[in-house]
Amino acid sequence: MITFGRKVCIECRMVRDKQGWLRGIENGRVRMIMPISPDTGVADVNGAELIYDVAGHGHPLVLIHGGLVDRHLWDDQFDVFARQYRAIRYDVRGYGESSTPTEPYAHHEDLRRLLTFLGVESAYVLGLSMGGGIAIDFTLAYPAMVDALIPVASGLPGYAWSESLDEQGAAIQDAFSHGDVTHAVEIMTRMWTDGPQRTSAQVDPVVRERVRRMTTAMLARPKDEAEPRPLDPAAIARLADIHTPTLVVVGDQDVPDILAIATLLETNIAGARKAVIPETAHHLNMERPEEFNRIVLDFLSTL
Repeated sequence: MITFGRKVCIECRMVRDKQGWLRGIENGRVRMIMPISPDTGVADVNGAELIYDVAGHGHPLVLIHGGLVDRHLWDDQFDVFARQYRAIRYDVRGYGESSTPTEPYAHHEDLRRLLTFLGVESAYVLGLSMGGGIAIDFTLAYPAMVDALIPVASGLPGYAWSESLDEQGAAIQDAFSHGDVTHAVEIMTRMWTDGPQRTSAQVDPVVRERVRRMTTAMLARPKDEAEPRPLDPAAIARLADIHTPTLVVVGDQDVPDILAIATLLETNIAGARKAVIPETAHHLNMERPEEFNRIVLDFLSTL
């Protein structure tokens, strides 16, 4: 595990207030900063429409959301990163405002087509949970297009989930099949946003509510008619093939499987670094946005 230097910069310490402005601390004083207005568009990708936001200039930095949420997972990062990089976030196929899958597809191929559509030859690629798995697959499939890999609370294609997670998944499916979406969402929020070692009362209620809204919207979408096609062989057997600068980020309150995956990534990707954010679980970028932003920006500044 690596501990990055605590470089003081206003971009690292910006957070959004209730009116949408960014508050930054500079020389001990609060400074209000007008948020950047992104260009939002639609990319026709492999027969699907992907909704994306782009803002800023500089080297491209792609943000890929997890499987319970949508591109607004990155609301506390997008403006901050766009002040140094060309920040790109999008709704993965089947999520947010993007198309429902109706035919076979691959997430990593969708990402390649999206970047080609945007005129991006290579980028820093950051993904959380499912998005981390997409980022890893993309790195293996198109290594020349990835200048840095940042898996956050990452999934790992080919990893066998524990019996405990399978049981939780069965409880979620049971609630959903009985039409109790509220209960299904609460199980997921307790499992992932709270984490196994904390009560709901120990987690910021604003973070819980933001995740709850995105997860509820995800479950309200039409049912997917096709499943994503992962790389074959699976990424778990090919981590040694990754030679891209890699930073693994994880919260110490996440589920044991995610902590185990973080260790696998750190151990099996040559030169990989790991940063652990204390007192956070699966949506660590939402719980500790200032610290998360600093860790990512510090890492990218070393490249």
